[in-house]
Amino acid sequence: MTIINELHLSKELIRFPSITPIDAGAINFLSKKLKKLGFNCKILEFKDKKSKPIKNLYARIGNKRPNLCYAGHTDVVPPGNYQDWSVNPFKPTVKKNYLIGRGANDMKSSIACFVAATSKFLQKNRRFNGSISFLITGDEEGHAINGTKKVVDYLSKKKEKIDFCIVGEPTNPNKLGEMIKIGRRGSLSGKIEITGTQGHIAYPHLTNNPINTLVSICRKLKERKLDKGNKNFQPSNLEFTSINVDNKAHNVIPARAKAQFNIRYNNLHTSSSLKKKINLIVKKISKKNKCKFKVDYIENGDAFLTKPEKTIYMAKRIIKKITKVTPKLSTTGGTSDARFIKKISPCLEFGLVNKTMHKVDECVSLGDLKKLTKIYNDFIIEYFK
Repeated sequence: MTIINELHLSKELIRFPSITPIDAGAINFLSKKLKKLGFNCKILEFKDKKSKPIKNLYARIGNKRPNLCYAGHTDVVPPGNYQDWSVNPFKPTVKKNYLIGRGANDMKSSIACFVAATSKFLQKNRRFNGSISFLITGDEEGHAINGTKKVVDYLSKKKEKIDFCIVGEPTNPNKLGEMIKIGRRGSLSGKIEITGTQGHIAYPHLTNNPINTLVSICRKLKERKLDKGNKNFQPSNLEFTSINVDNKAHNVIPARAKAQFNIRYNNLHTSSSLKKKINLIVKKISKKNKCKFKVDYIENGDAFLTKPEKTIYMAKRIIKKITKVTPKLSTTGGTSDARFIKKISPCLEFGLVNKTMHKVDECVSLGDLKKLTKIYNDFIIEYFK
């Protein structure tokens, strides 16, 4: 049995310029690595009319339950201007005990750590009572339409059972061991379009300015507090991300005005309940001002919470033992693919330190790579005891 080194595999994965939605060969490479460890691998490619085909990987060793799954993504965000980097972002380089490269932090190195941990476990436990699986997508940083969401649907149709899942996102704000994510807030995006009557600015009585109506709607939505939060989640918040009139003429009252917003919400709401509240406000103000309106939504996933139980507490104990830090159970931050996986399995998120993710000179400490591999290995061992 080959023992895989986490640093070596991290470097190999970073060399693939897998800028979402481009795979660049990363999924096939990882599949071959796992096959050498004895995994049965299936590459799943999904597409739709509005997006490019996306490669995903589901790999499993063993045919018994429980099935412990690791979930992650090989796609990365664009590096930006290469000249701003101290190294080529796709030529991984070690400097002062840090591995630098796009994906070093988010999250190719985490994948490498779990593969390395699994290889060590399998060397001593070739016949173990259960299964280990990998759910890897190339569509997490992008629209997340043809990635984990569709893999989960595929697994459900095939009646493939996952008993627990570790999502390897970088969860720690400053130091390895600080935070385990046991839930996430939901995300709902929307676009409001108000239509009035265009006309000359000197004759406002012959027009109906949609900007006035849109501003009233925006003010009302911002004034309304969604909630105060609860013991597991921070308060929900609605933020406007753009207001657009697309009118370059200074003497014309426009016909339309648009605004985009996003809501990050806790488990006191669902996307459906929020849409009803928003629609009611938009309709009431638009009707009062005799304007037409349209609201379009993109549902990015409801809030979820994995209730702490023995597996969560086991992870917490292992992390504390190795890092000497007591991890906080948290639901903070943005969304992750755990929002899809929670439909078929309880899950937690734990990975590297997220201080440099998406930044120039994204990096990870070599010491943290070793510790994370040790954490994952100990978790696998205890899970199958």
